[in-house]
Amino acid sequence: MADVKIKLTKSLIGAKKDQIATAHSLGLRKIGNTTIQPDNAQTQGKIKKICHLVTIVEE
Repeated sequence: MADVKIKLTKSLIGAKKDQIATAHSLGLRKIGNTTIQPDNAQTQGKIKKICHLVTIVEE
């Protein structure tokens, strides 16, 4: 199964509470944080919710 590398590129200040919670569930707390997550339906849904705040790099 492939993994997806996710990087937080924009600030969470001003984002909605559910978007902040989604970023935290992915392990993203500060600008520049990166995490590697499995490429499955749950992760894709989380990415779609905060796509304007993150950059995705497939590995």
